[in-house]
Amino acid sequence: MRCNYCEWRCELGPDTYGKCRMYYADGATARERFPEMWSTYEVSRIESIPFYHVYPGSRCLATGTSSCNFDCKYCSNAFIAKQDPAEMQGKMYRFTARKLVEMAVKLECKSIVFNVNEPTVSLPSLRALAIEADAAGIPMGCLTNGYSTPEATELLASIFTFFNISLKGLADEFNRGCIGIHSAQPILRTIRRLAETHHIEVTTPVIQGANDHELDEIARFIADVDPEIPWHVLRLLPEDEMKGAEYPDIERIDRALHGARKRLPYLYFHNFVGSQWVDTLCPNCATPVVERFSLGCGGDRLQRFSCAKGKCQTCGQVIKILGDGSL
Repeated sequence: MRCNYCEWRCELGPDTYGKCRMYYADGATARERFPEMWSTYEVSRIESIPFYHVYPGSRCLATGTSSCNFDCKYCSNAFIAKQDPAEMQGKMYRFTARKLVEMAVKLECKSIVFNVNEPTVSLPSLRALAIEADAAGIPMGCLTNGYSTPEATELLASIFTFFNISLKGLADEFNRGCIGIHSAQPILRTIRRLAETHHIEVTTPVIQGANDHELDEIARFIADVDPEIPWHVLRLLPEDEMKGAEYPDIERIDRALHGARKRLPYLYFHNFVGSQWVDTLCPNCATPVVERFSLGCGGDRLQRFSCAKGKCQTCGQVIKILGDGSL
């Protein structure tokens, strides 16, 4: 049978596990090899995930499983994403969905966020987790590469309330050489679909000399979908097979984003210490409505929230934020 969870549409059998090595065929059903096995669970601030327009300043329970359906040459999570998931199991935690939700409640987390690897490799476990989380009144979010089939995208939409979708590049050459996929078109389709009904943010990790020349084109695409989508441009410090690559130049990327800032009012440039581009400014009057500070590498934190009832307190402009800022 064919797995219908991502655009690889791999053939599965009892001992044939597909691209991500996380599913097998049980008759006409795709089943998880390692259900309810989690690589991590920890409390994190939502800004560090990164989500800037979701429950600002709140705590979330961050979790993940193992493996991925991409082969990014610069992967910073290669020890989880690329290792054979069968070899990972001795390092994993076994928790039922109910146990994870109980931990989230006990630790006073506003949400549960799947942020370590790609959620389409563990959809049945995440579906079970969503049922328990919904019963407890806890919304779920995720980071995803967006390479899901239309059917799987609908399943993701039923599981998660908010998404950060990674749009790494548009050119086929870049996607083949650096990501290991043929085209970004399935990802663009996923962004368009989820933006119709859910809160989404988009992240683009910048690899100097590989995708930095595409920033304007990516900004145009996002603006065409919805100019109020928050866009995170990350200064990527390449790891794995690109560990020796040149670190992106901050000033050069800032200049490249000049035109994009005219199209996207919620454009953020971070992943380095002391970024000056992490505050949310009112699109109408430029008043800072959400102020943050950046410690780099997932260390972003809320500093001040001045957006009561989702509006700029200076001019009344509605600001696109999920949640009211209460912790």
